[in-house]
Formats: sequence, C-alpha cells, structure tokens
Amino acid sequence: MTEIKKGINFMWDFKDERAIYLQIIEYIKLRIFSGEYAPGSKLLSIRKLAEEASVSAVTMQKALMELERQNLIYTHRTKGRFIADDKNIIAGVKQELGMAYMADFLEKMKNIGFSKNEILDLFTGY
Repeated sequence: MTEIKKGINFMWDFKDERAIYLQIIEYIKLRIFSGEYAPGSKLLSIRKLAEEASVSAVTMQKALMELERQNLIYTHRTKGRFIADDKNIIAGVKQELGMAYMADFLEKMKNIGFSKNEILDLFTGY
C-alpha cells in the first residue's frame, strides 16, 4: 500500500463559523469520496497531517478519532492509519453527507422564499 501524498485537489481552507476539527473531518471525507484518498491507502501521520493543515496535532487527532468512529479510517497498531477498504461503508457515509448538504441547501432555499416547485424548476433547468 502506498502512503497518501499531500493533497492537490482540496486545499485546507478553514472558515470561522464551524469548529476546525469538523472541517477537517469534512475535508478528509471529500478526499476519500473524490478518490484522492483511495480505499486501503495509508494516511500521513497525525503530525504531518496537522502540519499540512496548519492545525495542532490534538485537533487533527480529534478529527481522525471521529473518522475512525464512523469506520472511514482504521488504525493498524504498528503501521499507522488507513482509509477503510469497505466501499459500502464509504458509499453509506457519502450518502449521509450528500443528504446533509441537500437538507442544508433546501432549508436555505426555503428561507429565501423558494417553493418546492421553484426549487425543482431550478434543477430541471440546470
């Protein structure tokens, strides 16, 4: 298995409105879902990931622990952390994230006055 190199497609760009560790979780998920982090690939060490993201190792550890709880990554005691091999788990978490994005989008659209039909019309015209 090859170790994952520094990300090219997704830059670490944190916003103030949400906790950094939550944003790290989302960035790593996006890297997994896009294929930048392939199933079974070895993650960089906590220290290297934290350095790349310009965050503390404690913050990175917290994010990785949550990803491990979600079964997207796993730890091999002597070899480091790896992206899950199970494509069904990855697909399930991807579906959950997509649904969360959709719910957020729909809520914002309703807040600015769009009806369900107007939202559907936007999609069909896209």
